[in-house]
Amino acid sequence: MDETEPHRKKFERELSAGTVSLVLLAVLAQSSEPMYGYQIAKRLEQTGDGVLIGKQSALYPVLRNLCAAGLLDSEVEPSVSGPPRRYYRITALGRTVLRDWNAAWSATRDFVDSVLKGTSP
Repeated sequence: MDETEPHRKKFERELSAGTVSLVLLAVLAQSSEPMYGYQIAKRLEQTGDGVLIGKQSALYPVLRNLCAAGLLDSEVEPSVSGPPRRYYRITALGRTVLRDWNAAWSATRDFVDSVLKGTSP
């Protein structure tokens, strides 16, 4: 293992912690149907090659926090192929917050990109 790897992993964990809520809201805002955790994880995996998410189990506490904040609604439904599943859908407040977070993300991304311009990746 090279000496920079622990630093990269720590940075990726910290970056992920700050963006998971944003991408979860975005995935649910783009979906026409409520989604359960595994579906959400698979969608994120397909979209971003697992860049930010890491372990699927890490999504569930964030989903619970978003529900507690009123940004998502959830309901449990029986499943024909296993235990009941909890389905999530974005609320009207969640859509408003997503719009605000999206603007904050864009401003932050633009700022960081402008500072990093000229450095090698």
